[in-house]
Amino acid sequence: MILVDPYPRTLDQIFSAGARARLEALAPVAWHEGPSVGPELVEPLLPELVAVVGQTALPAERLERAPRLRAVLNVEGNFLPNVDYADCFARGIAVLGIGPVFGQPVAELALGLALAGARDILRGDAEIRAGTEVLFDEGGNGGSFLLAGKTVGLVGCGSLGRALLPLLHPFGCELLAHDPWLPGESIRALGATPVGLVELFSRSRVVFVLSPPTTENTGAIGRTCFEAMAPGSVLVLVSRAAVVDWPALLDAAASGRIRAAIDVFPEEPIPAGERARTTPGTILSAHRAGNVPEVWREVGEMVATDLEAVLAGREPTRMQAADPATVARLRSRPIG
Repeated sequence: MILVDPYPRTLDQIFSAGARARLEALAPVAWHEGPSVGPELVEPLLPELVAVVGQTALPAERLERAPRLRAVLNVEGNFLPNVDYADCFARGIAVLGIGPVFGQPVAELALGLALAGARDILRGDAEIRAGTEVLFDEGGNGGSFLLAGKTVGLVGCGSLGRALLPLLHPFGCELLAHDPWLPGESIRALGATPVGLVELFSRSRVVFVLSPPTTENTGAIGRTCFEAMAPGSVLVLVSRAAVVDWPALLDAAASGRIRAAIDVFPEEPIPAGERARTTPGTILSAHRAGNVPEVWREVGEMVATDLEAVLAGREPTRMQAADPATVARLRSRPIG
């Protein structure tokens, strides 16, 4: 039996008729729509489960009752702390995620946000709509700067960082990176220079925050980092809000010291009273970076291809394999 429990995704969003047929050719499929399955639905399936597609909670006691389980395929985008990963690895259960599918769309929007911040594009648009624009804006445009040739920092060099780096190369930027999970030689192989966190902020005109939240870095990017940035610099946040000290970030933007381009928020859906809505110096996007319609059916194809491989005794090739050394330290919260 295969359980497909994709919330917050929907079945039609990610599975074409062809992808559904490929899964059904592997084993009987329990297709579940809506909020993630509860015990009354998942418990009877455990003895026959060979794969779980989705974010179903799998603590050790539940895994013990699923002796045939071969694969857990997360389609939310982040490895969540609702699975006993150590037990999965000990039993040889493949744990896979769809992180790679978001690399290009998130990287493209991140670059767009950086350019919007560097060139103050939103202000220019707002002034024309209000009828207050100044042609050529030779005085008021003094805070704008070229991305070309600037020093740019990446906090995190996982799948998002690796997708963004090729987009930055044509600008001739000096590239810095901070990623405590990667050795320096791996960062240098990507074309970036490994540096400490505060040094990255102090040297970079644009900083991209791309790292997932972990037990070590929650709230770690705070006032010290923001105060180290040169006045008028741009911070782009497209991973998870938990990695920054949120009040300190908004304070830095409100003060006029930096511009903050933000795609993720501490609470989502974003509350009506969220302070960022009225904070000057911010460019806001409602968690849209990865949500491009054309990527969703690719998720279904990735799932089908890698599940076919796992059940045939081959290595999966399309999805991201969970890293035993780090996955239990991730602290992303589910979307929705």
